Amino acid sequence: MRLGSLEIKGKCALAPMAGVADLIFRDLCYSFGAAVTVSEMVSAKALTMCDRKSEELMSLSENRPAGIQIFGYDPAVMAECVPRVEAFHPDFIDINMGCPAPKIVKNHSGSYLLQDPLLAGRIVRAVADAASVPVTVKMRIGWDVEHINAIEVAKILEANGAAALTVHGRTREQMYAPPADLKMIQAVKEAVTVPVIGNGDIFTPEDAKRMYDETGCDLIMVGRGAMGRPWIFKQINEYLSAGAYAQDPTNEEKMGIMLAHAEKICARYGETRGICELRKHALWYTKGLHGAAKLRGRFSTVSSMSELRLLAEEVCQ
Repeated sequence: MRLGSLEIKGKCALAPMAGVADLIFRDLCYSFGAAVTVSEMVSAKALTMCDRKSEELMSLSENRPAGIQIFGYDPAVMAECVPRVEAFHPDFIDINMGCPAPKIVKNHSGSYLLQDPLLAGRIVRAVADAASVPVTVKMRIGWDVEHINAIEVAKILEANGAAALTVHGRTREQMYAPPADLKMIQAVKEAVTVPVIGNGDIFTPEDAKRMYDETGCDLIMVGRGAMGRPWIFKQINEYLSAGAYAQDPTNEEKMGIMLAHAEKICARYGETRGICELRKHALWYTKGLHGAAKLRGRFSTVSSMSELRLLAEEVCQ
């Protein structure tokens, strides 16, 4: 898939999940075969105020290609933040028009913009005119089932300079249920000429193939399916290439991946903060493991690497 002069080689991207897809997790997913990743969403308004926390979210490594996602509702502010974003050298800038979180929607950002397609178009035009890299958009299929307007929105975004569109096959009202509407993703793909990335309900390699087969999309994007399972990218790549894939890692291997993840988080943030950040990942890594259920409460309150190692050993016994 191409974004202007940028070529994305591979079949599967990691979604820009807030509170999950930090630099450490993105790099981990790259190591398992993710073709491209996008940062957690960053507030354009906060960037114009030189907010340090927002700038931390934009840190990128040598693993490329990688994008930075921004959100906001004011075209002028969105354009104003572009130089600050480009200072971190992203390969592309992604605009969030899909987040359903109440605090984002309340501020007329994220999926709220689906209710105002012309404003969404002005935002894309403002960012595209200010940027020296391709600009993409992540969106949903509409605000609610009575207002599914993905095709209209997609055409407007394309006309205003969007180089690619990621389509999550649900409305804002649906949040993360019922099943993603693959027919609407297909309809968007058929309605525009820019690449379309399919997103929603990809938890297995079979789900990935179904997304490709039923939508004709140019790339797929995995979100919740990668939480605690970064190896899903390797499995998807194997399945799409050869029709078969290796089974999940053993308990011991999973705990090894988790501990390596924890060590990198602690190296970046310090052990106190790092372990706090790791707790949610630990719960995802241990979900469904035999014998782990009784330890989950302890994983949620773990306070040091040494304690985490002991808990990992108990999972493997």
